[in-house]
Amino acid sequence: MTRENLATASERLEAAAQATGDDDAAERLRDLAGQLESLAERDRRPDHGRLARIENALGDLAETVDADTSAEIDAAHDAVVAFRETVDGV
Repeated sequence: MTRENLATASERLEAAAQATGDDDAAERLRDLAGQLESLAERDRRPDHGRLARIENALGDLAETVDADTSAEIDAAHDAVVAFRETVDGV
């Protein structure tokens, strides 16, 4: 199964990091983008717990940034959810 959704989420978060004027939020967004990129490229599939933590972090960040940045975060969140639906378990 391809991990395109995780790669897409990573790209959207990089765009969000560039769009925001909040340096702290940009740093957190870049960190999450890096995590998602790593998860997209590794052999082992991420588990639900890891993906849920990322989703929670995205929700927290979306509440602290402007509307345009929040829209990018929401799109990344949707991509993570789409991938998570393909993960067995819970």
